[in-house]
Amino acid sequence: MANQACCTNLPGPTPSSAPSGSYTTIAGLHTYTTSGSESSPTRAIILIHDIFGLAPQTLLGADLLAASAKALVLVPDFFHGEPLSVDQLPVDSEEKRTGFMKFMAEKADLEKNGTVLRRVREEAGGRFLEVEKWGVLGLCWGGKLVALASAPGSVFAASGMAHPAQLATEDAANTAIPHCCLFSKEDGTPELIEEYTKALQSSSCASEIVVEKYGDMIHGWMGARADLSGNHCTTEFQRGYKQMATFFEKHL
Repeated sequence: MANQACCTNLPGPTPSSAPSGSYTTIAGLHTYTTSGSESSPTRAIILIHDIFGLAPQTLLGADLLAASAKALVLVPDFFHGEPLSVDQLPVDSEEKRTGFMKFMAEKADLEKNGTVLRRVREEAGGRFLEVEKWGVLGLCWGGKLVALASAPGSVFAASGMAHPAQLATEDAANTAIPHCCLFSKEDGTPELIEEYTKALQSSSCASEIVVEKYGDMIHGWMGARADLSGNHCTTEFQRGYKQMATFFEKHL
């Protein structure tokens, strides 16, 4: 089940700037693509959005990640243009709870979307032949997909997640590739965050694990919930993506 912040925090205001990338279709998914000034990047990152789909904040984050990591960044629309409706939040009634759970069980089903992620990686790998290594980054719900995709036999060389949802220590302990995890102040209880961090740091890739808590940031500060109006959240949004870029530059 999603944590309380997933069920209450609303998307941030629409940013004043627009994403600079373009769109293509990969594995049947409408996919945002951006590569900054790189014409033929040799590293690529699949960015998995949160429950609000291809929000402008997420796409601006993809632009920043691409420019900072000198990478191709792909953002597939796993929800086919039908993300969770803002009207479903906060989940403060039985009707909204039923709608939220239906969305999570159907459109956001983890097993189904895990299969889709592998298809995207396979098709993208066949299309972007100059790319030598692939990484994956997930936000909120997307972070859970990334946690599952970071197990032994992963098709990715490195992974990351920001303000992850549905934390399970067994996922952390099973991490088998270099991994960067950025927590907000409300991704779970302090005890759960500590247990998850310890599990990551005891995994087979312990020496290549990066964990940081952005202690004054809300759950969702690097995704659709980001407020990019020029305040402290904007600064931490940029810092988070640049930290991820540094991590992926090292491992891809």
